[in-house]
Amino acid sequence: MITIQNYYGIVEDAVIHKLYNISKKLINKRVVHINSTYVGGGVAEMLSTFIPLMNDIGVDMEWRIQYGVPDFFAITKKFHNALQGDSISLSEIKRKVYLLSNERFSTFTRLPHDLIIIHDPQPLPLINYYVKKQPWIWRCHIDLSHPNKELWNYLKKFILKYDLVIVSHPNYIQKDLPINYKIINPAINPLSTKNMDLSSKEIESVLQKYNIPTDKKLITQISRFDKWKDPEGVIDLFKIVKQKCKECRLVLCGSMATDDPEGIEIYKRVQKKASSLIESGDIILITVENNYLVNALQRASSVIIQKSIKEGFGLTVTEALWKGKAVVASNVGGIPLQITDGVSGYLLDPYDIDGFADRIVHLLQNESTANKFGIAGKEHVRKNFLMTRLLLDYMNLMNDMF
Repeated sequence: MITIQNYYGIVEDAVIHKLYNISKKLINKRVVHINSTYVGGGVAEMLSTFIPLMNDIGVDMEWRIQYGVPDFFAITKKFHNALQGDSISLSEIKRKVYLLSNERFSTFTRLPHDLIIIHDPQPLPLINYYVKKQPWIWRCHIDLSHPNKELWNYLKKFILKYDLVIVSHPNYIQKDLPINYKIINPAINPLSTKNMDLSSKEIESVLQKYNIPTDKKLITQISRFDKWKDPEGVIDLFKIVKQKCKECRLVLCGSMATDDPEGIEIYKRVQKKASSLIESGDIILITVENNYLVNALQRASSVIIQKSIKEGFGLTVTEALWKGKAVVASNVGGIPLQITDGVSGYLLDPYDIDGFADRIVHLLQNESTANKFGIAGKEHVRKNFLMTRLLLDYMNLMNDMF
């Protein structure tokens, strides 16, 4: 089990001292986080490290997973898309399934805690089914810059009961919501199996296990098979890159989150669109949930891409930067908080396929530039986006609320 002491030498000593010092003020306070999946996606990944580290430094913190029937998750996926600007038919049956699943979950979930933190829209209405005796926080990880108005107005009646909303970017603050906001950026665990250092031999062994050849330069996108990650657009992009740089291969690696019923459908569309390139071995699709594989893939790649149309923050970018990799990514959501264009990577409009292709080819052909970007990107992550900073942000917040 990773503890705070394992971070010695990775972050400054002052950070470690501050964590232990602040934690004294939170003794005897119980905190619970609630989200809708234990695996797949950045929220579950952060909580799986964040919760044990909080307990390690003396904060009594727990994690609850919301259960629901398939219809519930199909509906909340539509909610997720609509919060990012999609249209939605907000029928009465959708509202009933949404509320009924939350009400049912509340009947076998006791919340005697001093602070309750709800993640994303799935468990948002839970607050309706408890006598509110403590502060409630809604932590939304989604790009809320242009939410569907009909859905936003529906969800707002639940959000108004909360004491605070946490988002990842100033652009996600909605002026029509008279509630206090806090901006907290996500973070990665540099000691996890996904981010820890690997030897060349270990990398080679993992890639061989999953039949990923390294005879050509690898271009990789690590993302769920989700339309907002634009995997079909990545296929179009790679076709252009391939014309200019023959000796390269694309790897699309994405897990299937348990609360995302659209993943399989998107995967099948990508598989069909890339069928000829898959047969030739120029494109490899992977759906294995394996952090060790992701780690090895990112470290073996010459260029990492993130061609998202919408992106709440983009922890896959953070992970790639931490590994000293050159990243070409969309200038959307939280990605520009992580990359300075032309200094630690390249930022482009997600629809600028030619621009994406040119930057990728440039990095494939100019290793010195890629290395320079990688050094700058890793240092930026070390200073701003490691788990210790996230712990401090939440501890300061909790001290303000208690």
